[in-house]
Amino acid sequence: MADIKDPENTILIELKDGTVIIELLPDVAPKHVERMKLLARAGAYDGVVFHRVIDGFMAQTGDVENGNTNKDFNLRRAGTGGSEHPDLPAEFSSLPHDRGTIGAARSQNPNSANSQFFINFSDNHFLNRQYTVYGRVLDGMKFVDAIKRGEPAADPDMMISVKVAADA
Repeated sequence: MADIKDPENTILIELKDGTVIIELLPDVAPKHVERMKLLARAGAYDGVVFHRVIDGFMAQTGDVENGNTNKDFNLRRAGTGGSEHPDLPAEFSSLPHDRGTIGAARSQNPNSANSQFFINFSDNHFLNRQYTVYGRVLDGMKFVDAIKRGEPAADPDMMISVKVAADA
């Protein structure tokens, strides 16, 4: 297990195969970090599926409106929703979209990120300065690599639970 230096800015995502530890980057993207912690603390991410998983690219999840198997789950609409909170302004930085970084998913509008995020399977530098990077996997990338592929997969994997390490 990775050494957690800042539990308040560390996310623990429980997947079917194990726990992924994510270091959040509040100095880089404070609004995105706050949103992830808010939704994690509300339990909004628990049971949310990975609705878009592209081999060699990324695994996308976080649609708390349509992709939550604990609520009004709608696999056909998963990936089209967000949360009850307003969209976030872009917080683009010079951090590259390297393997294991967490990026904010959004529509064509750069200021439309809400609750959805993706984890990069590989270095995806074509996304640099176009999507907000606000975290990186410290430990458990092998569990991310094991997520079922598909858009969506027939039986998609989900985030069993998402917690802020300070609360765990």
